[in-house]
Parts: sequence; structure tokens; C-alpha cells
Amino acid sequence: MKVQDFVGLLGADFYAGVPDSLLKPLGDYLMDTYGTDPHHHIIAVNEGNAAALAAGYHLATGKTAVVYMQNSGEGNAVNPMASLLHPKVYGIPAIFVIGWRGEPGQKDEPQHIFQGEITTRLLEVMDVPFFVVGDETSPSALEEKMAEFRPLLEKGQSVAFVVRQGALTYEKKGVYHNPYALTREEIIEAIADVSGDAPIVSTTGKASRELFELRERRGMGHARDFLTVGSMGHSASLALSIALQKPRQTVWAVDGDGAALMHLGAMAVIGQAKPENFIHVVVNNEAHESVGGLPTGGTKADLTAIARACGYDRAACVTARSEMKERLAEYAAGRGLRFLEVKCAIGARSDLGRPTTSPRENKAAFMAHLAAL
Repeated sequence: MKVQDFVGLLGADFYAGVPDSLLKPLGDYLMDTYGTDPHHHIIAVNEGNAAALAAGYHLATGKTAVVYMQNSGEGNAVNPMASLLHPKVYGIPAIFVIGWRGEPGQKDEPQHIFQGEITTRLLEVMDVPFFVVGDETSPSALEEKMAEFRPLLEKGQSVAFVVRQGALTYEKKGVYHNPYALTREEIIEAIADVSGDAPIVSTTGKASRELFELRERRGMGHARDFLTVGSMGHSASLALSIALQKPRQTVWAVDGDGAALMHLGAMAVIGQAKPENFIHVVVNNEAHESVGGLPTGGTKADLTAIARACGYDRAACVTARSEMKERLAEYAAGRGLRFLEVKCAIGARSDLGRPTTSPRENKAAFMAHLAAL
């Protein structure tokens, strides 16, 4: 289905959400139509944030907003869906558009398998009627479903469209850029060069894929690295807990801007715990690159200033290769709670692969490495 038909039948003029690769046609259309005009389109930091934005829009206008997300974000949205939007509370309607990663019967990555199995079950538990949109779904079928949903929305009931891979199309492909020259792969390599045997917890997305391939090329094995292939936004918290239990061992957290912003409060917890053996690197390309390249709040938020305000001992932001390498070497040789934001370009190698070990194999090797430190 053409995304223009899909959007037209939803009949909304305010969208808030977190980008998803299956919903890239929708994201590209919204960027072409509205950009990031906050009166019509807000790229939220997490899905609960998007649901709250939709609620505020309804309170101010009486109209219904669209909340879009990957199904992995359902968990972030459960609280406002249950305790704010639900008809037993305020009865604030929203139209949820959810990309169905890990749909049963479809090949997908390990982190999406269980989430895919429970996607529609979660909606059922939350009392959210839903309709599955596939590539065979016609505009007339969607129109019939919207006719069924409208009375529910008017009564304060939220509804959802669960979108299968390839269900939506858009003739224009969004291409996103920023002014930075450093590549993420260069940053990952520079970290590996100075970290030695220190454990690295890397965030979901291409950073972990590039770290895996770097270790493969160097024949180093993967025991040093915990690849947080799912659970976006939580890698720094994982690394913090490891650092607290291994106080003599430097621990690295390799984060992304979208991930760091998704659960920004983690930085306050890290600052409060203040481990002396913790290095937090945020690779900031100002984009949700792994799911299409739409911008994050990293274009405006000063993550380095936030780190300082949260109590990190050292915090810096770099854009040049020489400065990055100098700062990483300095951090690796020192102690204290250290933060480095590295601005980098959007993009990755076209032949970038995915980890060939399973998450459970990764966990076992990583735990054995930690036990030996």
C-alpha cells in the first residue's frame, strides 16, 4: 500500500514516534511532508514519550494523534497506555502504528524473535483492538477498518495497526546527512586499539555489528565484548553494574545518541554511583541510522554538558580523528568517571554483516572473560 493512502485513511495531522526500519516509508513521508515541525511531527526519544505527546495533543485539540514505533518499543509504551490512555483512566485515544519485527514464520534477528511472538498478545492484554497490515492489504480494507475503529476512538479507546515488512511503500527514499567526517567504524577501531582486554558493552545497532567484524578481522575472538543487540538504551546501565562489581577493571560503554537519549536518566544514575573505572563513549551521528537515518534529539541536546551536570569527572566532545585518539588514550590510561561524545557521519559499509555467534554464546564467553579478570 502506498504510504500516502495509509496516512490519508488514518486522517491524523499529528505524529509522534520512534523510527523503525519496517516503517521507513512512513518516516520518509513524514519528513518530506512535515520535517520535524513540532506542530505535526515529533521524533520522540522513546515510545512512552510519544504516547504522552499524543495524549497532550488530544487534550489540547480533541483530535487523535498517531504514535509510530517498532514492536520492541511496546514495552516503553505500556505504562502510559495502561495508566494514562486507557478507558478505565482518562480514556485518551491514540492510533498506534507498529512495525512487526520478528513476525512468527519470518526470518529475523534473535532479539526480535520473542518480541515478535508477543506483539499482538501485548495489544490484547492492553485492550487495544488491532488490524494487521500486509502488502496485500487494500486501501478499501483499511478504510473499512477505520470505519470500525472511529466509534471506538470517539469513546476514548486506542487502536493499533500492526505493519508487516513490505506493507507500506513510498517512491521517495530519504537520504540523511550531517557535516561530520569521522565514521563510526573508525571510532570503534580507535576504542579497540586502546581498550586492551577491558570489557566493552556496546549498544544495539551498527556499533555492535562493526565491533564484531573488527574482532573477526583481527582474529581476537569476542569474549571482551557484550553486544547489546536488543534492549535499546540500556547498554550504559549494563556496563555500570559490571564496573561496580569489577572495581579494579576499566569498563567501557559504547553508546549511540539515540540509545543514550532513549533512557537519558541512566546518566544520572551513573553519575550518582560514580565508579572510578567507567568510560562512557557516545557515538553521535544525530540519527536513528540503523532504522533509516531519521534525526534524533542529538542534533540539539548537549550530551557532554548533561554528563557534566550528572556528575561525570571528565566530559568532552570531539569531532576530529586526532583529538579523538588523544582523548581515548588519555581516558584509557586514567581513572575516574569519564565521558566522551564523538560526532560522526551517517553511514556504514554496504557489506556490513551481523554477529555470527548467538546471544547466549556471546554471554557465556563474556562472563568467562569477566571471571578471569
